Amino acid sequence: MPLRVEPDATFRDALRNQHGEAGRPLAGMWVCSGSPLIAELCAGSGLDWLLVDAEHSPNGLESILAQLQAVHGYPVHTVVRPPVNDTVLIKQYLDLGVQNLLVPMVNSVAEAEAAVAATRYPPQGVRGVGSALARAARWNRIPDYLARASETVSVTVQIESTAAVDAVAEILAVDGVDAIFLGPSDLAASMGVLGQQEHPDVRAAVERCLKAATTARKPAGVNAFNPGTAKHYLALGANFILVGADVAILARGSEALATEYIKAADGDEPAGY
Repeated sequence: MPLRVEPDATFRDALRNQHGEAGRPLAGMWVCSGSPLIAELCAGSGLDWLLVDAEHSPNGLESILAQLQAVHGYPVHTVVRPPVNDTVLIKQYLDLGVQNLLVPMVNSVAEAEAAVAATRYPPQGVRGVGSALARAARWNRIPDYLARASETVSVTVQIESTAAVDAVAEILAVDGVDAIFLGPSDLAASMGVLGQQEHPDVRAAVERCLKAATTARKPAGVNAFNPGTAKHYLALGANFILVGADVAILARGSEALATEYIKAADGDEPAGY
């Protein structure tokens, strides 16, 4: 008797159906350690979503697979960020069973369209066909997976440059882009104020994108570790937000222990995120 396995609801579904305009935004955190144990620990935290990062973190295909398996069954949505908007890499992520992608450094309509095309089988896109070999289809145990695959994948593109901000309305209009996510750190760098995520010009650019998303009736998220800034963006209509990271929590927590029990050297103050 064949095993029938249905794909989980996507992050798009969570944004659209579970909360929507009348409900609360979705709160999440980064998972950057590469550890399935830490990912599982975070999955049970009560947060709405996790972002497993492979752009700035030591995550390859094997560690991403292990983390997907570790968090499966927990009431949390798992989004994965590849290191680059690359058709082959996105194909591999999807075959692993990644259902929710956050594609970094999307600066134009063409790049947004390429990200979407990488998640669709022909003729709608360019995704290579290997469902019989892939966990995504549970090795062809999901009925009609090839016909329904696009239903199982959500695409969020990251707006993190002045070029992307200038093109945000057009990017939002791309069919298959389910949401945008704003990255104030790289945005600050592109604006010539490296390391100044709270700079008034950076905040104004984020606010401009949030307004554009509201107009387009598509969800927008933002990275904001500063609680005051996070609440400000939420008040302006951010639908989802990242408010911490596993590695940052461990770093700051261990530093707090050192501060409490070991006298710090004069002027020795670690840099914060």
